[in-house]
Amino acid sequence: MTDEGAFTPPALTPGGTLVVQTAFLGDAILTTPLLAALARLHGPVDVLVRPAAEPLLETLPSVRDVIGYDKRGKESGFAAWRRLARRLAGRRYARAYLPHRSARSALLIWWAGIPERIGFADAPSRAFYTKRIARPTAPHEAERLLSLAGPVADPAPIHLQITDDDRAQAYAWLASHGLGDGFVALAPGSVWATKRWPGFPELVRILKGKVVVMGGPEDAALAHPIVDAAPDRVVNAVGQLPLRVSAAVLERAGVVVTNDSAPLHLASATGTPTVAIFGPTVPAFGFGPRAPAAAIVERSDLACRPCSSHGPARCPLGHHRCMREIPAAAVRDAIHQLLR
Repeated sequence: MTDEGAFTPPALTPGGTLVVQTAFLGDAILTTPLLAALARLHGPVDVLVRPAAEPLLETLPSVRDVIGYDKRGKESGFAAWRRLARRLAGRRYARAYLPHRSARSALLIWWAGIPERIGFADAPSRAFYTKRIARPTAPHEAERLLSLAGPVADPAPIHLQITDDDRAQAYAWLASHGLGDGFVALAPGSVWATKRWPGFPELVRILKGKVVVMGGPEDAALAHPIVDAAPDRVVNAVGQLPLRVSAAVLERAGVVVTNDSAPLHLASATGTPTVAIFGPTVPAFGFGPRAPAAAIVERSDLACRPCSSHGPARCPLGHHRCMREIPAAAVRDAIHQLLR
C-alpha cells in the first residue's frame, strides 16, 4: 500500500490506470465491479480512496495499488492536494476513471497531467474529462458505475477479497464470545443522522438468540443502549475489529439488520442475508441490498419520502416519522422470514 508521506517516484510501470473514488466507504464497495472490469481491459488498476476504504480494496486481485487520500482530515488543505497531484503525476498514468462526481477529484487528475480522463457526462466537473459517458438508468448504482468500463459481457458482482488470516481472526473472536454461525448482526450506524433507525434496542428485546452489534468507533454511543437492552445475549463488536475481519464476522451471521449505509453494501459483498431499513431515502435511488436474500423495511405511505438523496442532518419537517414509526416487530418479522 502506498504511504501518505512525501512523494517518491514509485517503481511502477508507466502507462497504468487510476480509478478515483473518494466518496464514502459504501461507494467504494459498489465500485468493485468496475475495478474488475477495468482490470480485464487494462490490467490491475490503482485506486485513490479515502483511508477507511483502503483495507477493503488492497487485497482485490483487480487492484495493483491503493492510495489513501484523507481529503476531510490531514490532507484537506491545498498544499497536501498539490503534493498528491505531484505524486500522481510521477506515476505517469495513461488514463483515469472518475466514478465520483467530485470537482476536486477531476481537477486533481487534470493537474496531475493524466492524458485520458473518463467520467460521467452529467458530472459538474465534466469539463475536465476527455471522455464523457452518459449515466445509464440502471436500477442499481453498482451497475451505473460499471458503465464507465463500456459494454461488459460478464460483469463481476459486488465483492471483497477476505483473506485466510482475516477469517482466522474473526473465528477466534467469535469463539471467544461463545458464538457460532447464525447469529443476528446489527449495524445501527450511518454517516447521516436521519438514516439511523432508533428501534434497535427494542428489536433486541423482542428477538431471541445471540446478537452482535457491529460498526466503527464512531458508532459506540449507538451500541451502548442496544447492549444494555439484553446484556446476556448481545455482544458488542463496535470499534473492536479491523474492517476485513468485521466482514469475515458478517459472513458467519444468519442475517444482518442495517440502515441505508456502508454495512448494507458490505453485506452485499459477503452475501449475508440482509434486512435494510430505509427512511429519508428510498431503494429506488439505486443503493438497495444486492445480497442473494434481502428484505426492505420502510414506511411507504409517507408523502414526504424521500426528502434527500443522502439523508439530511435533521428531518425537514421535524417529526422523523419515516424512521420513528417503523415498529421493531416489523423488522423482527423480516428477520424471521429470511432465517427461515
